[in-house]
Amino acid sequence: MSVISNRFAEIGERLRAYRMGRGLAAEQVAERLGLSRAAVYRIEAGEVVKIETLDRLASVLETSVGSLLGLGVEYYANATSYFERMRQIEEKSEQVIAHFPPLSYLLTSDSYGRQLKQTLIEAAPSYAEEGKDYETEIDAIINVLEERKQARDRRHLSVVNFVNMPEIERWLKLGLVGRFDLAANEIIERRLAARAEVEHLIKLIEQEPMGIQIGLIEEPLPNITFQLFRTSERTLLGLSPFRLGGELPNIRTGVAMLTADEEPVRLYEQLVDKLWRRAYKGREAAHQLRMILDRSAMRLPARKAS
Repeated sequence: MSVISNRFAEIGERLRAYRMGRGLAAEQVAERLGLSRAAVYRIEAGEVVKIETLDRLASVLETSVGSLLGLGVEYYANATSYFERMRQIEEKSEQVIAHFPPLSYLLTSDSYGRQLKQTLIEAAPSYAEEGKDYETEIDAIINVLEERKQARDRRHLSVVNFVNMPEIERWLKLGLVGRFDLAANEIIERRLAARAEVEHLIKLIEQEPMGIQIGLIEEPLPNITFQLFRTSERTLLGLSPFRLGGELPNIRTGVAMLTADEEPVRLYEQLVDKLWRRAYKGREAAHQLRMILDRSAMRLPARKAS
């Protein structure tokens, strides 16, 4: 693919991400622009697009032409848009280095998506539009997250995930919850669900599947999440306020950003090198997580003697 073709392909990808974040179908965008649905799909597929059309698209999608063009920094005020953009970049990446507390969705169990959806629905603010639009938004996020996980498995994408010990311990004590006023028996179930995910993480560490590296960090890390996406051509840095667990989830408030600018990428490369050098890895990481389980997790029901 030529440089010019690649540039328009990325514009199309950003357009799709912003469109998904606005909850708009291609038909709706086409209608507002006076274009055909096929024309919108062609632009998203990487067809050459005029600057005048980009300007109108930016207005409809409530973003800037600069963000559609990827000039400097891409900004995303919507979790769906940001996760979709992550998915697009991961399809081209050779390695992803992430701190996304409590742990990267790419490393969660098969049942986690269903449990996460329940948690996100619980976290719905009182002003959410009777829950309908909010649940549609949650479904879109879960679908994108699942597509990312399937793509990682298919491509054997290399994932380096930093897991923060205090975050894990807090998660085990709170459980997979979206609010705190749950019934006592429900809280027990949610804490058991968090325990199951940590046990799944321990199994990943011990089995050492191809492409997965996990570093356990002792000291608290900033609430903002970060990802480095390493491709054959460049490294992109993603910073996001959106979170799915560890503490109460947030998929509505804040602005995420993506950039390939040299200085922030270099600083975060230095940060991950330092973190990796002092992280627990392998058997020692599994041992530390088991100690956290012993002191903080909800106990599994004792089996009755046969």
